[in-house]
Amino acid sequence: MTQFATRPWLAAYGDEIGHDLPEAVYPSLAHLIAATTKAHGKRRAFTCVVPNGMNGSLSYAQVGAMSDAFASYLRHHCKLTPGARVAVQLPNGLAYPVAAFGAFKAGCVLVNTNPLYTPDEMIHQFRDSGAEVLVISDMFADKLAEVIPQTMIRHVVLAGVPEFFPRLPEAIVRGVQKVWTKSLPPVPTLNVPVLRIREALKIGRGLATVTDWDKLKSDDLALLQYTGGTTGVAKGAMLTHGNILANLEQVKVMGGRHMTGQDCVLTALPLYHIFAFTANLMTFFDLGARNILVPSPRPVQNIQRALENYPVTWITGVNTLFNGLMNEEWFAAYPPKTLKAAIAGGTALHEAVAARWQTITGTRVAEGYGLTETSPLVSFNPLDQAVRVGSIGVPVPGTDIALVDDQAEPVAPGAPGELIVKGPQVMRGYWNRPDETEKTLQNGWVFTGDVAVMDNDGFLRIVDRKKDMVLVSGFNVYPNEVEDCLSKLDAVLEAAVIGVPDAGTGEAVRAYVVQNPDVADVVTKEDVIAHCRKHLAAYKVPKSVMIRDELPKSPIGKILRKDLKAEARAEFAKGV
Repeated sequence: MTQFATRPWLAAYGDEIGHDLPEAVYPSLAHLIAATTKAHGKRRAFTCVVPNGMNGSLSYAQVGAMSDAFASYLRHHCKLTPGARVAVQLPNGLAYPVAAFGAFKAGCVLVNTNPLYTPDEMIHQFRDSGAEVLVISDMFADKLAEVIPQTMIRHVVLAGVPEFFPRLPEAIVRGVQKVWTKSLPPVPTLNVPVLRIREALKIGRGLATVTDWDKLKSDDLALLQYTGGTTGVAKGAMLTHGNILANLEQVKVMGGRHMTGQDCVLTALPLYHIFAFTANLMTFFDLGARNILVPSPRPVQNIQRALENYPVTWITGVNTLFNGLMNEEWFAAYPPKTLKAAIAGGTALHEAVAARWQTITGTRVAEGYGLTETSPLVSFNPLDQAVRVGSIGVPVPGTDIALVDDQAEPVAPGAPGELIVKGPQVMRGYWNRPDETEKTLQNGWVFTGDVAVMDNDGFLRIVDRKKDMVLVSGFNVYPNEVEDCLSKLDAVLEAAVIGVPDAGTGEAVRAYVVQNPDVADVVTKEDVIAHCRKHLAAYKVPKSVMIRDELPKSPIGKILRKDLKAEARAEFAKGV
């Protein structure tokens, strides 16, 4: 199926972007890592910055040597075979690339895991993936006693936020964690070996270097990247080395001359999420650039030292992160002077946020679109063209898209339809879930569940999630449109919109809003409704408005409508 046989988006590539996707330089991520660490040697690859400004760095050569040692530890000490799964459950820090790259060099499959997962969520993911080794933050060691006995994990490796910092800063940070924040729980006694990552590397250095990673091929499995579970139990998307390598080429082609080895990228989004994994970790590592890692961007003040002390040229983020930064006095008064642009993804970028960012920083937010199942990039806004606010850009080279109806038939030009995607970055399927694979992946096309429209120039705009659409008296209401309207109300800091049952209209629009602390006027339900009536058709105006101190968010800052829906369902079930 190719709805757009003429591919209207090709004209938007201009002279900067080639129509054909170059072949990947390397057959696997292990090949890329080995070549890059050798090529860039003493250049700094990663710097981790904690809120008090203390930091530690690793050069490309150090990352290469440490990941070699970790690969030896996995293969020879833990006795893993190629294809075995290694779960890495770490916040952003220097230990993450060492563990992830070591897993690739060992020929193993990386299972990225959210450090904030509950024991139940950990058990599900580890049992589902069959992970045999777990690398986990020492801040969450208290979960291990409940988790490990119910999984196949045979070895546990602990790593701290200040791992590989110089000795004094590391001691100070650990002291603060132990005494002040009390965020380092005791390590329970387990029936499997538990080592610190430095001990694991010491063991690995005494063993033979793993060299058979050079047999890895592009169609070998590299990652089990679990979806957020927004539509049910989390599933592991099977991403191959070829999937990630193709997406790296697509990112670099779209970035063109604007992305170089001299860049410095701020990584506040978690590396275990596919957005930051590909866009930050792998892309800028491949370029020979520098990654500034922030272990947690919450509160947003945690980012201040990183932006003030390093020549950041790129920032990746989601709408809430950009909005939060601009509400910080230190950022609004002294935005980074070295910044080239910011990259937005993960959720819709609100027009008001994009415009304000341009005013404050003098740079653009380039919005893109992707999903776990596509490694993740599908489309991006060309950097050499005028900003198209609200657009997720054009399909990246090597990618085909179509917009289809509920019968998987192409919709009329200009009409909204479900976005489906085909390209070299598309996953192999879901791990051990042929039923879910069949629903999502058909003849190589990924059915995204997102409703989009395309203009005559080939630029896409996401209307909304197919399952988030609210049906009011037969009329479609897309929450993104209402949320964007609400974001233009000065007294509103954040907003979310869902559908709730209604006896008269089937469903009704409900808005959840958070007061903007920098605005003296207190937001009221009446203000919200009156504002929407000025800008939206009557059936789109919220029938109810809930004022909240905060909204539920995912680890990357996406507002979780599903949590609000669950709350509303419980409310209506009680007859409230």
